[in-house]
Amino acid sequence: MKNKKILIAHGSGGRMMHDLIKGLLLEKLDNPVLRELSDSAFIDYRQRIAFSTDSFVVSPLFFPGGDIGKLSVCGTVNDLLMQGAIPEFLSLAFIIEEGLDYALLEKIVDSIRITARQAGVYIATGDIKVVERGAADKIFINTSGIGRIITRGRLSIKNISFGDEIILSGKMGQHGLAVLAKRKELDLGFAIKSDCAPLNSLLAPIIKKTDAIKFMRDPTRGGVATTLNEAAESSGLGIVIEERDIPVSSQVTAACELLGMDPLYLANEGCALLVVKSGQAQKVLRLLKKHPLGCYARIIGRVVKEPRGKVVLNTTLGTQRIVDMLTAEHLPRIC
Repeated sequence: MKNKKILIAHGSGGRMMHDLIKGLLLEKLDNPVLRELSDSAFIDYRQRIAFSTDSFVVSPLFFPGGDIGKLSVCGTVNDLLMQGAIPEFLSLAFIIEEGLDYALLEKIVDSIRITARQAGVYIATGDIKVVERGAADKIFINTSGIGRIITRGRLSIKNISFGDEIILSGKMGQHGLAVLAKRKELDLGFAIKSDCAPLNSLLAPIIKKTDAIKFMRDPTRGGVATTLNEAAESSGLGIVIEERDIPVSSQVTAACELLGMDPLYLANEGCALLVVKSGQAQKVLRLLKKHPLGCYARIIGRVVKEPRGKVVLNTTLGTQRIVDMLTAEHLPRIC
């Protein structure tokens, strides 16, 4: 297998594709649902579900703290969690450029297997397409997922109201800088790793134990700033955040100063923004801090009446500034 390459025939639907599916994917991702090898998986659901899909084109494929395989599982798992759902099944579709090393594909599938097991999800169905050299950049992955909604009501941006408090579950900016540094081969000297992680074990117990959470979102592309602006615009209310309370590592802060970047706009793949009912934020915060992924969680702000549709940052210097939504691509192909 050392010098084996992916060929156009691996996506033909014939013998070579079936050998690839059975010899690599089924061998590593085997479970009772996938074992059927049907064009679609049969799943018996008799309650509310959430459904999500996402495509992953991150460059480079491997970066400190993660890779495209791990990211493809975490991204869809976390999107389902943001709707108050427990992720259960994922589809997995590959678009592979002809000539990709088989060993590289195997390494990516291994990462998918490990992350899916960690997240407690089955890979239920999937697809392989192979395109000519130059028609893609090595490999793209699409994952779709479904999960059972366990909240009594619906987590929605429409639930946000005056007095709600805002929690960020982890340090921001890790993923964006880890990918940037690896892509540009920047030796920043800070050893920054992506926060890429499935958030099931962190958030599911809190969803089950309390109805305090009104809205959740994972601040990926566009970062915390863009997610907060979406919440402010949709609710018609204002949001005020405190710079001193925002969890960000000294390494990320220093790297952003060197590169002229604002960590508020950097992508994250292992933390969530929670809008929580007034008076219940401390309870949710205590629950978050019991978990390793939530040990840096902080209450970072609150929902206010004015200025409507705007996000305001109270700086450590005692001044205020408007935090706008990201207007252009901060860093392309981040996920």
